[in-house]
Amino acid sequence: MNHFRYSLKNFRLLLLLLLVQAPAWAQSKTTVDLQQLDAYYQQALQDWGVPGMAIAIVRNDSVVFAKGYGVLNNETGGKVDANTLFGIASNSKAYTAAALATLVDAGKISWTDKVRQYVPYLQLYDPFVTENLTIEDLLCHRVGFKTFSGDLLWYNTTYSREEIIRRMRYLKPAYGFRDGYGYSNLMFITAGEVIENVTGKTWENYIKETFLQPLGMDRTYTSVNDLKGVRNVASPHGFNADGKPYATTLTAWDSWNPAAGIFTSVSQQAQWMRLQLNRGTYKGKEIFSEAASRDMWTVHNPFAVSQQAEAETPSTHFTGAGLGWFLSDYEGRKLIYHGGGHEGMNSRTVLVPEENLGIVILTNSMSSIMAPLGNYTVDQFLGMANGRDWSRFKLDAAAKAKQEAEAGKAKEKRRRKSSPTMNLKAYTGTYRSQLYGDATVSLKNGTLELQLLPAPTLSGTLGHWEHDIFTLDWKNDYALLHPTKVRFLIGEDGAIAEMRLDSDNPDFHFDELRFVKAK
Repeated sequence: MNHFRYSLKNFRLLLLLLLVQAPAWAQSKTTVDLQQLDAYYQQALQDWGVPGMAIAIVRNDSVVFAKGYGVLNNETGGKVDANTLFGIASNSKAYTAAALATLVDAGKISWTDKVRQYVPYLQLYDPFVTENLTIEDLLCHRVGFKTFSGDLLWYNTTYSREEIIRRMRYLKPAYGFRDGYGYSNLMFITAGEVIENVTGKTWENYIKETFLQPLGMDRTYTSVNDLKGVRNVASPHGFNADGKPYATTLTAWDSWNPAAGIFTSVSQQAQWMRLQLNRGTYKGKEIFSEAASRDMWTVHNPFAVSQQAEAETPSTHFTGAGLGWFLSDYEGRKLIYHGGGHEGMNSRTVLVPEENLGIVILTNSMSSIMAPLGNYTVDQFLGMANGRDWSRFKLDAAAKAKQEAEAGKAKEKRRRKSSPTMNLKAYTGTYRSQLYGDATVSLKNGTLELQLLPAPTLSGTLGHWEHDIFTLDWKNDYALLHPTKVRFLIGEDGAIAEMRLDSDNPDFHFDELRFVKAK
């Protein structure tokens, strides 16, 4: 009897230990009402005024939900479904990181190798940084540039990846090397060059052979140019001054493909999420190692949890950049995630490894609908019955922020009788930027016209604002372009000496283009 009591006591203790030590995913058996989720997504589409979107959910290595909503194009219609193609933009960065991981697994490179070993034409703002930049540095946004620095080098330009990298030497740092955070597309373009120079294959071909073919992702493309003749492709949409979406067209920016070039559907991206959640293995075949997965899912560049994030999600205690991913914690689980912003298309991928859960949301809109829908979906699978209505919460927050911004923004005024200080002919000529290249200002039929020579489609007419400042009416209605002014500076000799483009644009730093008039 005593032996029985002792055994029973040990059994209870062992059971208690197992329950305490069991991972969260082993304890979570939440049954999610997918019909309720479906209804929530449909309502959010209407509330946010998004033309179309698609969502897929992977759980326990199975696709449990995949559906499209809305239209391909708000002018011509067409129904979005789970196989509709969208640009996933910076969600492509995880592919580039994983491609490098396969080379690490093969012993061809290491994460800490110096980039100059493979990209000898790399030159940055400081010789020490140039010589000591590692492959790991490329993938976690700590090189020293401010967020989106230099992105005008790829936006609609004819520059090759090599030319973009060569021009980076003119970019100025915003913080010390490995001493801060600044999101950098240019570093992922450089990472693509590492892949090409190590393998002898283009980034596009290496991604196809290493991931797309083994995963059966036969409707996933690595360039806009590959979409010619392909059906069921969503159109990108911008927002007009009234906040209404308008359809625009896709532009091929092949130089940025390693940073953001992939087009796919939620059904296809679900296979990528299965590979990720299985730590590099897909249907029993290892594509990259578990060790490589852990490297990519480790914080390499930590940064502070913002006051806003802390208030919204008090359970978040850390955040930072991994290799091609961002990481944080939420309700005791580790989150692996990334967003993407294309011209007129926003997206998001969220992985919760402890729940064997993956969520992808692709849209043909520049709204922020993806993040709240991702948050709400995670809450449902975590069994948070009293979870926040994230869609409504974010809509209300956005409306409040817009109201405050409009109330605090002084109306721009100009002098009614102001006129150019010089004859229009004086503003014409060639203007040179070390970083960017040349721009021309010409006079045609009494109107000044600006042309950025590296980007043939970036041009427009100049209308006088006041003194030596003109408004730029862009010729093409690209969704990522914002209202811009062109300011001419007078030199000591009294003639026009320089030109600046002033634009309150969150995606591009026009102030980096310091144009000096050629003599």
